[in-house]
Amino acid sequence: MADPGGGPYINPERAARASASLADPATAAAAANLFKALADPTRVRIISALSNTDLCVADLTTLIGMEQSAVSHQLHTLRKWRLVRSERRGRLVYYRLDDEHVRDLLQRSLEHVHHS
Repeated sequence: MADPGGGPYINPERAARASASLADPATAAAAANLFKALADPTRVRIISALSNTDLCVADLTTLIGMEQSAVSHQLHTLRKWRLVRSERRGRLVYYRLDDEHVRDLLQRSLEHVHHS
């Protein structure tokens, strides 16, 4: 839409509201990377499995129905993006969500999927 003077039209009030919530380029890039991490159904399933308990790779392998190497690869990716963290307990390594934000993000995503 153009203004009467021929330039682009901008609503100052709406522009000010939008500007207040506009992500800076670095934050936008980091958020986009987060969505990339969640763009794989296996990673979403791993996150959902970890949403209520810590699990080792063997547990996740059984739950997800994939080879251990594939689950380990996905966990490496999730650790890289700081969505999960690991803790060694004896000979086993257990994984859990990095923080409550990951659980909240998963919950909101699933709510949005089920919303009609």
